[in-house]
Amino acid sequence: MAAIAGEQSRGYSERERALDVRETSNLGRADIHIHTRHGDGMATVPELLEYVEQFNDLDVIAVTEHDTLRAADEAREIHARRNHRFDLICGMEVTTLDGHLLALFIDEPVASFRRMEETLAAIHAQGGLAIVPHPLSWLTRSVGVRVFERIAAVGNDGVHFDGIEEYNLSPAGRVTSAKARQLNRDRLGLAALGSSDAHFLQSIGSAYTLFDGTSAADLRRAIEEKRTSGAEGRAPRLSELGYRNVALQQWRGMMATPRSMGWAPTIRSFIVSHARQKPTPAPPRPEGEQR
Repeated sequence: MAAIAGEQSRGYSERERALDVRETSNLGRADIHIHTRHGDGMATVPELLEYVEQFNDLDVIAVTEHDTLRAADEAREIHARRNHRFDLICGMEVTTLDGHLLALFIDEPVASFRRMEETLAAIHAQGGLAIVPHPLSWLTRSVGVRVFERIAAVGNDGVHFDGIEEYNLSPAGRVTSAKARQLNRDRLGLAALGSSDAHFLQSIGSAYTLFDGTSAADLRRAIEEKRTSGAEGRAPRLSELGYRNVALQQWRGMMATPRSMGWAPTIRSFIVSHARQKPTPAPPRPEGEQR
């Protein structure tokens, strides 16, 4: 808790700077959390890219499938062959023992079912950024306050969050977005982001990130400098998506991680994730040093 509180004054001034970016011209729009049929989404990768090209004004998107880089790799190959007007970020949504975590700007898969500290270190070791999706949500595996406090207390350059979804218009994200925004603005001071967490084409861009610039490189720099802000647009109604399609997607969502990782590891991860983590022991003091 003290570690988070110690960041509050710095985070607030950086938050002011992030909000100021709204007043500049040439703001880019990015949706950094999109799913496909490689996981629990309803669209293929080619359908996703074509939809963004034809029906959206996003400058940057990230394909972030559950526990696999296959969707992002396919998107990268197609994107490289076509003259798309938007930039693409390769990523994945990693299932950690402490909640889901977006890994952006990565080239190699990040192992699932590990503690948050190890996952963060692995993402940063390959030059990626770590973003907290749907924070605090009880409807899916999500990072809670205790995990934020634990990571803030580590004091390791490689073990830190780079940003947080202040806006997420998926059912899981919507229920706690207001609390997530308050937590970040009062205590965390992370780069503020918006993402659709889209599983349907119509949901892409329903929440998005505003940043100065138009490219993926511009977005990365803005996240690192905490000069981003989240925003929400319009989420499609259930009737627009089709109730049968929504029910099918929910089933795919329940099966996504077991299908990718196997049933036994998935069940074991639930058991381990609910076990209280033992604190890391302090290193031994040199002989003769006073306590």
